[in-house]
Amino acid sequence: MRVVIVGGGAAGFFAAIACARGADVRILEKGPECLAKVRISGGGRCNVTNACFDPRELAAHYPRGGRALIGPLRRFGPRETAAWFEEHGARLKTESDGRMFPVTDASATIVDCLMREAKAAGVAVKTRLAVGAIARGTAGGFDLRLGDGTVVSCDRLLLATGGCRTLAAGALATALGHSLEPPVPSLFSLHAADAWVRELAGISMEDVLLSAPGTKLRQRGPILFTHQGLSGPAILRLSAWGARVLHGLDYRFPLHIRWLPQMDERAIRTALNEVRKKHPARLVANAPLPGLPIRLWERLTADAAVAANTRWGELTRDRAAELVARIAHTTVEIVGKSPNKDEFVTCGGVRLKEVDFRTMESRLCPGLYFAGELLDIDGVTGGFNFQAAWTTGWIAGHAMAH
Repeated sequence: MRVVIVGGGAAGFFAAIACARGADVRILEKGPECLAKVRISGGGRCNVTNACFDPRELAAHYPRGGRALIGPLRRFGPRETAAWFEEHGARLKTESDGRMFPVTDASATIVDCLMREAKAAGVAVKTRLAVGAIARGTAGGFDLRLGDGTVVSCDRLLLATGGCRTLAAGALATALGHSLEPPVPSLFSLHAADAWVRELAGISMEDVLLSAPGTKLRQRGPILFTHQGLSGPAILRLSAWGARVLHGLDYRFPLHIRWLPQMDERAIRTALNEVRKKHPARLVANAPLPGLPIRLWERLTADAAVAANTRWGELTRDRAAELVARIAHTTVEIVGKSPNKDEFVTCGGVRLKEVDFRTMESRLCPGLYFAGELLDIDGVTGGFNFQAAWTTGWIAGHAMAH
């Protein structure tokens, strides 16, 4: 049995290792190296998976494809992933938020593990070798015309080429009869038009409420001010769940932020009065409410037209009302986006109804399989996209070997 895997990323390698004990397997990677995304992920630490072990709960972290993944995750989920890597010399640890990393905190541990196991299984790996075209072979397999002009034939073919940043990236799948959900970016930071937002770069908030007026998008959680605008878990989740909506807005929209979501306006007003009574002689700008960083507080007080030399005992009812309003509702104008660090995740890809998730085989083209981000599956940040790669790769690899 000859198997060719197009794409040397996480899904391709995991499928190759799962398949190689029962087949002659070759990986074709068009780039200069394999597992490049694994190497840079998690800031170079590689967020391998997430310690969320209930398949239905885990599936809820995928804006697209979660329902289709429930069955596969029951067969090979995070527990099985962690056990596999530990069995093959790459033990994982779990952090407080559920993210799982190698105990070495180095993505090289995962890359070296996959490369080592692929080599031990006899997988042939070729880099800088793009597939230009694919056709069905006369004997029922596939003929792949490579970039160097040679033709490679195989009995079974796995496409694991990663996310479709453009429709052209899915050309191999469409050439074999498949259709694509239009690709748009997912998991991205937001650019702010407001200079004051960028001036707060480096500040983080542990709990804010975000919403985009005119849409159903709402997220609550941590955010980070950056030199371009806003990032952090809540922003990334908003971008993932709102990938198509925000694309339709051309990434230009007002973002509403509630800085203390655990408090309504009445509670904020009460908290201000408590500070006024406790510290009447202190400058308002120097005594923020608990949970608000001083630099952000200075901005909010300035926006509320509270003079820099105003003391708490001198704060008028009107200025206090304005300050309550700013804390409860600040609008930031969003004017663009950028990928999360160097990681690119896309919404879109091969339509899931065209794939049998019991085997990851095409329902339209026998002998053709899919794994990873080429499928219309994407998760929020936290190890979920890699888990989809391990799961679909493992299932496809075992299916192709039989």
